[in-house]
Amino acid sequence: MSGDRISIERLLDIPEVQKVTSRINQELVERRAYCPPVCEVLKGTYTTLRADDQYRFSIHQEAQKRLPHIIGNRVQAIAREDDADEALKARYGKKRNIGIVFSGGPAPGGHNVIAGLYDAAKKANPGTTIYGFLSGPDGIIENEAIEITGDLVDEYRNLGGFTMIKTGRTKIDTTEKMALSKDTCQKLKLDALVIVGGDDSNTNAAFLSEEMIEDGIQVIGVPKTIDGDIQVRDADGRVLCAMSFGFHTAARAFAKEIGNLCTDSSSDVKYWHICKVMGRVASHLALEVALQTHSNLTLIGEDLADYTDTNRLKKAESEAEKDYTAFGMTLRKLSRMVCNAIVQRARAGKNYGVIVIPEGVLEFINEIQVFIIKLSTIIAEYNRYHDNDFHTDHPRLHDKVEYLRRLVRGIRQDNPFPIWNYRDDELFNDLPEFFQEGLLTERDSHGNFQFSQVETDKVIMELVRDYLKILLEKGTYKIGIPRMQYQKALQRDGLDPETFGPILFENYGSEDPCLLTHSTIYSYKTFAKALLTAGAVTAEAEIPKAVAAIYQKSVPKLKTQLHFYGYDGRGSDPTRFDCAYTYNLGLTVFSLVANGATGQMAAIKNLEKDFSDWEPMGVPIAPLMHLEERKGKLNLVLERTVVDITSPAFLITKAMREKWLAAQPGPDDYRRPGPIRFTGKSEEDRPITLVLNAIGNQKF
Repeated sequence: MSGDRISIERLLDIPEVQKVTSRINQELVERRAYCPPVCEVLKGTYTTLRADDQYRFSIHQEAQKRLPHIIGNRVQAIAREDDADEALKARYGKKRNIGIVFSGGPAPGGHNVIAGLYDAAKKANPGTTIYGFLSGPDGIIENEAIEITGDLVDEYRNLGGFTMIKTGRTKIDTTEKMALSKDTCQKLKLDALVIVGGDDSNTNAAFLSEEMIEDGIQVIGVPKTIDGDIQVRDADGRVLCAMSFGFHTAARAFAKEIGNLCTDSSSDVKYWHICKVMGRVASHLALEVALQTHSNLTLIGEDLADYTDTNRLKKAESEAEKDYTAFGMTLRKLSRMVCNAIVQRARAGKNYGVIVIPEGVLEFINEIQVFIIKLSTIIAEYNRYHDNDFHTDHPRLHDKVEYLRRLVRGIRQDNPFPIWNYRDDELFNDLPEFFQEGLLTERDSHGNFQFSQVETDKVIMELVRDYLKILLEKGTYKIGIPRMQYQKALQRDGLDPETFGPILFENYGSEDPCLLTHSTIYSYKTFAKALLTAGAVTAEAEIPKAVAAIYQKSVPKLKTQLHFYGYDGRGSDPTRFDCAYTYNLGLTVFSLVANGATGQMAAIKNLEKDFSDWEPMGVPIAPLMHLEERKGKLNLVLERTVVDITSPAFLITKAMREKWLAAQPGPDDYRRPGPIRFTGKSEEDRPITLVLNAIGNQKF
């Protein structure tokens, strides 16, 4: 009875109730208490830096011109020093003020960069102060910072997110912002500033280092991005940094969810799950997810960009012609690839599956990339020459399209190469409205096209549906019926399978485990006609229910579920790999600061190998920079790394495609990656991509 229940006040006072409703759980307690392993060279009392001249870089002349003070920086290996002279002791143990800022999207492990820096700095001199700039670079510009204390660090050890000091996407890219940043650093009497971020953020680090070198303020960058597109190699291809931090955790988080969909798909056997994963410029996450889950089809943008239609080439060669359309990927060709996978599995009786699509796959399709470049330039030019921005002045899709049409109507004869021409206008208007709107979406703060805002998966799947209708009418797209299922169904109704089998199925006389209806049977009408023509039924008689049911089972119905994986993965608590990686990056940062480095990126070499082989170092940022189009202009930025389609990891994935497609009767080859397990011994120690590359690059 309700009168006998305990009051809510007493219920809330019960310790067990308080325990299970507390935000502090056992996993959190164990994470905070975990002590990541430390690289051998960082275990000593002191470290020194040793210039490693075996690495060389192809330096861009624009970088040489704009970053003269740091362009000559060399790779600096870190060496352990337990028996230091007085000069080293004094330099290393100096009382310092060090600022640190997160820039860009969160990535698992950022808090451990702070923890590693804090622990090393306080060990060298307890009087050193660490400042955390709030909400990203805005905190530097506006002098919004907090002192990072031991209690604050302990609260966030081994935890995901950038919650401790937050993050932001502001870029220090104007004279005014640079001056304000310098003023903040001088007011706080900073000895060093640490910028944790991606390619744009480390670009900022280089320019800030150049600007503040005469003020004696050191600037160190830290490679962060879940996309995995900060990978540092020298001019000879030797790897200095195999992966940015946060990648492993995000990939594992995505793989866990997509692995669950593989299980669901093969259980319910009626859905195709279309999984779009983050990765605007590169497909590293999609590649790692494929290796983690063995999804039936994974599109790798870099592979699509290199696509060659060999059948078209052979046909053209036989006709003594040249077919230039055989080179490069188009949306139409891409949809055909997806259709082919769906059709093959359907014919094997599997009208379900999982497809992984990288967020930025459209960037690798030439016809779309041309649109993106042209539209980005048009928007940037408009913003540059008007008091308001393009999207404010043209809020509706109709307004934007009309502006583009005015550009076409305004083409003059003395302008033979307009940026937007009649052909562009014609092709653009052939696209569905939701895709037009996606291509015209507002660019991000760096002028980049926001692929996450475009329903890439929807674009591809609409084309797929259209082509599958054609294949259905041709009798090519059909579901294979297991032979035993057919025989039992007819026998159960007292019918002879041998009577109807040859009429219905083109491969009935074979030993194929799955039966396929004749290509002439592509509708209920043609199905009924085939039975009537063969004399299996009369015009007056009803088609036997068992036979009609078998036909219905052979008719595919494409049911899809669309998923996007991005923000959930970047907010995940880090794997042990990322905990160790980022903590040692923090220790490396302090070693660089204590030894006077600036304009360097903290890095760890040999991430693809066992932890005992990891080598902390400083990598010069300026030599890694090149010119890239941003906001319609060429800008000097840190170069991003895309998937190497000659790498062992990709080649192995490519070799496994047929196996993972599993377009034959029998079990699928899905892999169960499981959740991120911080406790226990079953957690993998590094990304599969790195493992395969390490094995494949060995000299056997």
